[in-house]
Amino acid sequence: MTPPSHVLFDLDGTLTDSAPGIVGSLRQAFATEGVDLPTEEVLLQAIGPPFELGLPAIGVPPGRVSAVISRYRERYEHVGLFENRLYDGVVEMLDTLGAAGVVLAVATAKPEPLARRIVEHFGLADRFVVLAGATYEGLPGRRTKTEVVAYALAELGITGGPGVVMVGDRDHDVLAAREHGLVSIGVRWGYGSVEELTNAGADALAADPAEVVSLVTTTARSTRMGDVFGARPS
Repeated sequence: MTPPSHVLFDLDGTLTDSAPGIVGSLRQAFATEGVDLPTEEVLLQAIGPPFELGLPAIGVPPGRVSAVISRYRERYEHVGLFENRLYDGVVEMLDTLGAAGVVLAVATAKPEPLARRIVEHFGLADRFVVLAGATYEGLPGRRTKTEVVAYALAELGITGGPGVVMVGDRDHDVLAAREHGLVSIGVRWGYGSVEELTNAGADALAADPAEVVSLVTTTARSTRMGDVFGARPS
């Protein structure tokens, strides 16, 4: 019986607190395009999923989504990208898991070139064997989290199963994990609520990065996800 061998991490809301840069860039994009600006609480709900899904969900008219994304990138790719910080305990979490022999990867719905710049900015690139992100909208490739996870698994040369864990803060992280038969850990410090993660079927919730380490390193591999972390949180 061994602990899970691989862990995939979401980026925004899991490894980094990226809300200031994303929200600031969205505010500018909304203002420039003359789109009604929702509250910050509503804007936070757009962080995580691809914007072509997240922006309509917070009220952007479908016909304006492409223009808002373009305006967003004018600021985000030069300024907002670095209005960002690592959550406390993330480096220790990654180093402890790596020292335990767990293979680490990033699986994010953020476009891969931007994700790579962020990971390199924080000096984390050498912690990850694979950095898997989305392609830009309108290009062939991967846009959904399920597609990104499939790509990450292929790059790692593995298949899904309970020996692989997905760690993320939104329901699409959990749903993508379930699609590929992975164990999912929902983090409580990100942008998704406990209710969102629980309703999506997260196998466990972690209050902080140290608890992620505990869940991964002290849990034996199982053929049934329900046996890995016990009953799903209620």
